[in-house]
Amino acid sequence: MTNPIARTALLTAVLAGCASAGGRTAPTIPGASVEPAGTPPAARAAQPSDTVRYEVSFPNAARHEAEIVVEYRNLPARSLELRMSRSSPGRYALHEFAKNVYAVRAVDGRGRELTVTRPNPHQWDVAGHDGTVRVSYTLFGDHADGTYAGIDVTHAHMNMPATFMWARDTGDRPIAITFRAPAGSGWRAATQLKPTADAMRYVAPHLQYFMDSPTQLSAHAVREWQETSGGRTQTIRVALHHLGTDAQLDEYAGHVRRIVREQAAVFGALPEFDFGTYTFIADYLPWVRGDGMEHRNSTILTSTGSLANMLGVLGTVSHEFFHAWNVERIRPRSLEPFDFEEANMSGELWFAEGFTSYYGPMTLRRAGIYDDARYASALTGTVNTVLNAPGRGFFSPVEMSMQAPFVDAATSVDAQNRANTFISYYTWGAGIGLALDLAIRSRFPGRSLDDFMRAMWQKHGVHQQNFTPVRPYAVDDLRVTLGETLGDTAFANDFFRRYITGREAPDFATLLAQAGLRVRPARAGTPTIGAPRLNVQDGSVVIAGPVLIGTSLYEAGAAAGDRIVSLDGRAIDSGDAVAAVVSAKRPGEVIEITLEQRGQRRTARVAVREDPSIEVVTYEAAGLEVTDAIRRFRSAWLGGRSN
Repeated sequence: MTNPIARTALLTAVLAGCASAGGRTAPTIPGASVEPAGTPPAARAAQPSDTVRYEVSFPNAARHEAEIVVEYRNLPARSLELRMSRSSPGRYALHEFAKNVYAVRAVDGRGRELTVTRPNPHQWDVAGHDGTVRVSYTLFGDHADGTYAGIDVTHAHMNMPATFMWARDTGDRPIAITFRAPAGSGWRAATQLKPTADAMRYVAPHLQYFMDSPTQLSAHAVREWQETSGGRTQTIRVALHHLGTDAQLDEYAGHVRRIVREQAAVFGALPEFDFGTYTFIADYLPWVRGDGMEHRNSTILTSTGSLANMLGVLGTVSHEFFHAWNVERIRPRSLEPFDFEEANMSGELWFAEGFTSYYGPMTLRRAGIYDDARYASALTGTVNTVLNAPGRGFFSPVEMSMQAPFVDAATSVDAQNRANTFISYYTWGAGIGLALDLAIRSRFPGRSLDDFMRAMWQKHGVHQQNFTPVRPYAVDDLRVTLGETLGDTAFANDFFRRYITGREAPDFATLLAQAGLRVRPARAGTPTIGAPRLNVQDGSVVIAGPVLIGTSLYEAGAAAGDRIVSLDGRAIDSGDAVAAVVSAKRPGEVIEITLEQRGQRRTARVAVREDPSIEVVTYEAAGLEVTDAIRRFRSAWLGGRSN
């Protein structure tokens, strides 16, 4: 369902043509009127004076505060319902941004003080106005990442849902925002919002677009270039706030350029960026939080690392830019429109996030940033988790995706068992993408996962109207499109039954062998009884981390919080003592363990087993023959696509 926007004249006046002709209606904002797509324009079109106007300034940046004003005009006589979001695009859990808002006051068009009431923790109601309401408030923000806001003397890093109030029933109104930088700061803006003649004033077509447009104010450095793709020439911009050198920035921008071109080659062209520009907004600073967050025409990249470790940050660049296609435009129906008032659940994240996680490191290999050995190492975590994590026995990839509201930067104070019941849809989805790509290449010569991604782009992504996809997809659309792409519905149905709605693990060893990559034990012959995290407390060794299903300790009844009293008859007073006992044994031997569990002691027998961890290495590293057939397969898979 979408919220119709009948405002062609208004968009022309306010946005100077920022919306493409023939635009689709904007995504719904909770509480706005909802009508089917294609509904005729409303009888009363919005007027230029309907524009929602924000101003933000930073007189107390040293204490992480912003002062924000928002003005609404031409309001109906009923109460204005102001909200702070509870969730944010690209996140699926609740984050309760209202907790950082205070000093809220409102006046009407004559400057008369209005009464503000608080019906719930996220809402402020303003009644008795004269059609105009001007609201001011203070925002605290000291958590610069892709979800929250970070304000200090060096920058203002603003994720919009964490920063700006919005009002119900005004989601279709255009927005104008003016940023007021501290005097002498040298701050300028980096954002996907549409610029105006004033370098610190920007506009957005409606609230959904505005809330998806993070903005950085800082004295950042910029590198930009033109990319011609799909018959269009567009600007790619890197806006980087860091402590490094210009030479490092130039090297970084060169890598980003190769990533952009390799990913465009997968889909056949870059997306049509709404205002002709895509911006990488990067903060590599000791006082930010590590993160990456995709947006329609930009991405936020934050890391405490620096460009001195280039490979440490480029993986996130690659992942987030792939989202410009996969999730921002090839978009799950379950996330369209995004709901700012509730958690957002989707059964498609194994594809939206997982396949993106597959293409992230592979792009670095195709771009020549990784070599084969580095790429094989990057696959190790994915393959090891999918094969060994016990969570696969509880939920399918679709069901794992639905867990996002509980795990995607979500917080809780109670103990959980997710170490045993959950596999990240990022990781499992990446494993499925790897397996599907290699299976297609083996069974359908000349075809690959790239063909499937391109088909999804053509069916569900390339056609955009007014900043939203015409045909968002569901899980069954993925299955059908795979069958159509390969001309083999039976293969697609079987793959989805086994690996998407089912819980099977792919045969990675056989699939990767085609490319001369070997799956082997990472620590062959190494004994283990399960390796939970251990803490030493008052001379006692306590199991601090979860005990995983399938390990000997789990079968012996051990759990987090238990004290290991003795092992194989030896008193235990350190983690080294545990390691010494186990390392002296061979897989297959049985030893005795005494545990104290909530005041009760008991003894059990524990089987010593071989460490199940696996690794992926090249045939070259394993001392195996690399045939011409392997070289051809590897080149077709991992060789560069762009010219």
